[in-house]
Amino acid sequence: MVQIPKQSAPSSPAQRPVPTSADVARLAGVSRATVSYVLNNTSAVRISEPTRRRVHEAAKELGYVPHAAARSLRAGHSRMVLMPAPTVPVGPLYSQFFNELQWALSRLDYTVVQYGGVGLHGDEAARAWAELRPVAVLVPGSGLGPEGLAVLKRAGARAVVTLGPERVEGAHALLMDHDRVGHSAGAHLLARGRRRIGVVMPGESGLEIFSRPRLDGVRRALRGSEASVTELPLAYAEEDAARLAARWRTLGLDGVFAYNDEYAMLLMRALQDEGVGIPDETAVIGADDLMLGRLLRPRLSTVHIELPSGRDLAELVDRAVRRPGAAPETHEVLGARVVHRDSS
Repeated sequence: MVQIPKQSAPSSPAQRPVPTSADVARLAGVSRATVSYVLNNTSAVRISEPTRRRVHEAAKELGYVPHAAARSLRAGHSRMVLMPAPTVPVGPLYSQFFNELQWALSRLDYTVVQYGGVGLHGDEAARAWAELRPVAVLVPGSGLGPEGLAVLKRAGARAVVTLGPERVEGAHALLMDHDRVGHSAGAHLLARGRRRIGVVMPGESGLEIFSRPRLDGVRRALRGSEASVTELPLAYAEEDAARLAARWRTLGLDGVFAYNDEYAMLLMRALQDEGVGIPDETAVIGADDLMLGRLLRPRLSTVHIELPSGRDLAELVDRAVRRPGAAPETHEVLGARVVHRDSS
C-alpha cells in the first residue's frame, strides 16, 4: 500500500509566532527599553526622531502591537477611557463633538471605547462599565448617582466626568444647561414681534432632557410679556409633520421654536406644503446651526450652540487621571446665540 506523504499546510497568520518587543528591538537595532519608550509615547526619555521612525517601521513590518494588559500592569492603571453610547438620538453637532474628543484623547495616548449597554441605566450601568476597569468614564446625559460613582472609583476609575444639566457629588462636571438655548430662541421671536409662540416637543424617547429645559427657557424669555406658549408634540416623521401643518391655522400661532434644525426643516417643509407663509404668517427658528439650514429657502434662523472643545475635555480627563486626589472641577460649557436669517 502506497502512502501519500502528508503535505504540510501553508503557515497562516494565526499559526505564526506572535511577535514580541524583543523581535522589534532586534530588527530596529535598539534595546527593548527603547522600543517600550517609543511605542508607549514616554515623554520622560528623549529618543531621536530617526530612532523612533526605525522602531515604528520595525513594529509595522512584524505586525507587533503592545500588549494592553501588560502595559496597564506597568502603569498601575489602564489607558482606557470609556464613553457609554448615548441612549438618546444625537444629531450631527454632538457627533462632531464626540469625534473631536476621541481624536484629542488618542493624541494623549488614551484608548477610547464606546460601550453600548442597551437597557442599562443608573447604578446598574455603572457596574457594567466598572467591569472593564476603565481609567476614566465620560457619562453623557443624567442618571449616574453617588452609588454608581463609588462603584466606578472602587474599580479604579481615576476620572469620572458627567456631561449634562446637573453635577454628581464627587465627579467632574461639564454643565450643559439647555434652558439658555430656548431662552435665546424665545427672546428672538419676541423681539421680532411674535406673540403666539409654539414650541416643538420631540416625540422620540429620551429627548426630554434637552426639550424640557428648552421649553422652560422659552417661557422664561416670555415672562412678563403678553406672549403665550403652546407645546407642539411632534414625532420626527413626515406624516406627523403633515398632520400638524394641516391644523396649523386653527392654532393661531405666529412663531415657532422647532427644538432643533432637523425638526425645523421637517416642520417648515410641511407648513410650506400647506401654503403657510414663512415668515409672513409664522416665523420659524431651530437650533444647532447646521449647514443644511443655510441651504433652505427661506434660509433657516437658528440658535448656534457652542459646545466645549474636545481638546479641552481631553485635557481635563488627563489632569484628573494624573491627579486623582484633586478636587472635582465644574465648568459651565454650553453657550447659545441666535443666528438671524430669513425664516424669522
